[in-house]
Amino acid sequence: MSRTAAAERHHRSDHGHTGPGAEKAKGAGFRDAWPEIRELLYRHRASLLVGMLLMVLNRVAGLVLPGSSKWLIDDVLMQGRMELLLPLALLAGVATLVQAATAFGLSQIVSVAGQRAIAEMRSAIQAHVIRLPVSYFDRTKSGVLISRVMSDAEGIRNLVGTGIINLVGGLFTAVVAAGVLFWINWEMTLVVLVVLIGFGGGMAYAFRALRPIFRERGKINAEVTGRLSEGLGGIRVVKTYVAEPREEEIFTGGVLRLFRNVASTITGTSAVSAVATVVVGALGVSIMIMGGRAVDAGAMTVGDLVMYVFFVGLMASPLVQIAGIGTQLSEAFAGLDRIRELRRVAREDEDQQTREPIGRVEGEVVFEDVSFEYEPDAPVLRDVFFTAPAGTTTALVGPSGAGKSTLIGLVMAFHRPGSGRVMVDGHDLARVRLPDYRRNLGVVPQDNFLFDGTIRENIAYGAPDATEEEIRAASRVAHCAEFIERFEDGFDTVIGERGVKLSGGQRQRVAIARAVLADPRILILDEATSSLDSESEAMIRDGINALRRGRTTFVIAHRLSTIRSADQILVLDGGQIVERGTHAELMALGGLYRRLHDKQHGIESDRFVNPGEEFAAAE
Repeated sequence: MSRTAAAERHHRSDHGHTGPGAEKAKGAGFRDAWPEIRELLYRHRASLLVGMLLMVLNRVAGLVLPGSSKWLIDDVLMQGRMELLLPLALLAGVATLVQAATAFGLSQIVSVAGQRAIAEMRSAIQAHVIRLPVSYFDRTKSGVLISRVMSDAEGIRNLVGTGIINLVGGLFTAVVAAGVLFWINWEMTLVVLVVLIGFGGGMAYAFRALRPIFRERGKINAEVTGRLSEGLGGIRVVKTYVAEPREEEIFTGGVLRLFRNVASTITGTSAVSAVATVVVGALGVSIMIMGGRAVDAGAMTVGDLVMYVFFVGLMASPLVQIAGIGTQLSEAFAGLDRIRELRRVAREDEDQQTREPIGRVEGEVVFEDVSFEYEPDAPVLRDVFFTAPAGTTTALVGPSGAGKSTLIGLVMAFHRPGSGRVMVDGHDLARVRLPDYRRNLGVVPQDNFLFDGTIRENIAYGAPDATEEEIRAASRVAHCAEFIERFEDGFDTVIGERGVKLSGGQRQRVAIARAVLADPRILILDEATSSLDSESEAMIRDGINALRRGRTTFVIAHRLSTIRSADQILVLDGGQIVERGTHAELMALGGLYRRLHDKQHGIESDRFVNPGEEFAAAE
């Protein structure tokens, strides 16, 4: 069983939610999405109300031209009442201008409101996602989350934009047209209605059948987007291992799945359109026969028949348009289903108001018999207890998989202990407000993640209000200034995605400068010198020591230049602390730490002998 699956179960036990997969199993439909739909409609009720009024004016104006056909034929043309020609023409012209003006107003008010709703939805989803627990990101691809934020929100324009307005407008036109048709010839209208009602029922069934396909499209699109993002993000690894054909094959397979899904929806919507064409044709034939006989019998005039044909079109056309609108609404409902599932995943800050506030901490960290597991009966940490006094440095060493990174994750409140407590200045981390606590944290991660932006923006990421002098001072401590000043744009140099334009050592020094400027009380150094050569490491060793001074520091490192100076060294193996003490004490003990030290010392004296046995302290 994978750690990802186990982490999901751990998250469920922590937060009392079953996660998105389980939510989907419960079934998703219009009823499930209704709370989100109702909230959207209520929030944008003003623009929708104005849109409805404009829609009514637009549709009423649209009835004038076909409605005037009866008087044009019967009175003007058949009876020669030419004095009515100009008034009828003026009436039709004014109605056309009203149609144009209200259509423009609809696009400006309703369409813009729909785009505003999309922007607000995307912001709300992003705000929710960014506050989910780290365990959720461990088991969910970033491409899936990007699709939720960007693609799924797109469909709501049909709920608060032109989609819902056109749907209501179509129904309004159809009802008015049906009333006129009953007035002209109720017997023929009954036949027409039977045919159209049957067609409408068929479309409703088709939409129900299409909706799961639209839902699957969103899932496939998220998977394809995620894989593409991974391939582009790891392009150097792809090229190094000549994996371009493999990535192409995987991506092409996903694109073909997406194509087959789209083809299925095209087939379904095309079938609906084809049936609609047949229905319109059948109505035309029926009207020709029944209407012709009615005119011949004197029950209808020629003008009545022409007007009847126009109004049958006005009644049937909205039903055909509803096919397209229904497809769009189905897609919107499917997107809201997925958004609803995501929003029901508990945020890690949901209960913050009930937790204890905590200000600037001194930095004493105590583990009291802490155990943690990603999956049941497979503990990663077992009965861990230690005290890291404020202002001291604690080094974590041990073989890969010993639990060092998990322990650091507990210090940073990314996980909650299965049992025991993690205390900071006497406060249980499970009961303090996470944002308050994390403002006291600083980290220099192993992967040195930098954002696409300038060097200045990356150094000031943890302290965006920092002054220019503070940024430059932090860069001098981390020995960044030496290479930054050689760039043409200096601190305004754009470093690209993940800092790709910088070397590994340069990225690491920028990450250290970022931590210096944040001025944390608890500092995490996770392989902080792993990307530095010996010269660079010596260059910034003083900077790291200055950064550690007065701060509670946790160090994961395999270079003993950092570990030697630690106030205490915790040796982990199998999820337990098997040795603890200073460097000298552990060397004298002659246990696991001594063996790891001797192995590393041998590799450092001859870098090309058994490099695979190098002491890897980072997980």
